[in-house]
Amino acid sequence: MSSESTSKREKQQLYLQVAEKVLEIIETRGLQAHDPVPSEGELAKLFGVSRMTSKLALEQLAEQGIVYRLPRRGTFLSGDRHERRREPLQEPVQRLPEKKASKQIALIIPHMSDYTSRIISAVEHELRKHQFELILKISSDQDDQDRCLRELVAAGISGIILFPWGSRTCSDQVLRLKTEQIPSVIIDRIFREIPFDCVYHDHFQGSYEMAQYLIAKGHRDIGYSSNIFENITSREERYQGYIQALLDHGIPVKSEYIHFRTERCEPGRFHEYDAEQGEFIRSNPQMTAIMCADDQVAISTLFSALHMNISVPEKLSIVGFSNTYLSALTPIPLTTVRQDTDRLAAAAVDLLMKRIHHSKEQHLTIKIQTNIVERKSVFDRSHLLSLDKERV
Repeated sequence: MSSESTSKREKQQLYLQVAEKVLEIIETRGLQAHDPVPSEGELAKLFGVSRMTSKLALEQLAEQGIVYRLPRRGTFLSGDRHERRREPLQEPVQRLPEKKASKQIALIIPHMSDYTSRIISAVEHELRKHQFELILKISSDQDDQDRCLRELVAAGISGIILFPWGSRTCSDQVLRLKTEQIPSVIIDRIFREIPFDCVYHDHFQGSYEMAQYLIAKGHRDIGYSSNIFENITSREERYQGYIQALLDHGIPVKSEYIHFRTERCEPGRFHEYDAEQGEFIRSNPQMTAIMCADDQVAISTLFSALHMNISVPEKLSIVGFSNTYLSALTPIPLTTVRQDTDRLAAAAVDLLMKRIHHSKEQHLTIKIQTNIVERKSVFDRSHLLSLDKERV
């Protein structure tokens, strides 16, 4: 054997060795489904190999379904780690095309987050009850979402659960699902211009009830802060819920108390002072509470207030929406609105099964109720209002 072929063989064996080491890291760290796996750069430094060797190792694990890779985001663990590894890693061999599985459901989501990871887990759990396999697609933008839909339809997928990108109107590919009667359900969004099976949380009611909750706690100067709408119906409905609650309780809607961010909050910088949130707070000293359209904005608002030496909740109450895991871990745990992903997944899968079994029922829109999770970020001012009334 030539030295060149020997060297090539050694390189092939090296990346397999690195892949084995990654499996050891997964086990020793007790990583769970959708947890991040060390990056190419980290593996290269850790084992003294090239980034190309690390890349080949991760691609080998991805090919076997052990991990999945997201552009510009990283590598993540997939599936049930106790069922994942069935045979030793070996060099790739030429395989014949696999036969298409007859019972596969695709879930397409626009991003990976605490919220969407809970949806993935719940959908996969529900599909197992019906002996269906989950195919996960994470679209990078609306064009990529449409590419995923085209490929899935062409492959003969049994059904599709779609968490679409923020758009008021559906694309031609989404409309195709309707016109060609491909079993499909939209989750967490609404396309108002066409009748489509849809399961989503009642964002309006959740926001309305949170505003009512603050009013019952004696707050009247209630601000509202949100990321930009970006054509996302859930954000629009949360804002409408806030407005309607104030109107129904005879509280004036003050434009200066309403703030839409020009840029999205950066998740990796929640603990830092945010200039936008700081200016909003500074410009409205009469506000006693701020309703935030999601927990990201709420956490950023909380840390900004603390950096400004504003006492939370005594001087400023702050609430969020979504009940992400971080909301309970902030210095003052956040009161927020909980979205029940288990119920969302169960309703979406049940509705999809009806369509797969040729239900002729008209399209359905199912709203999943939310509930308030009380923590420590709201001050009860109701007794102060009572004192004011007594003085009058």
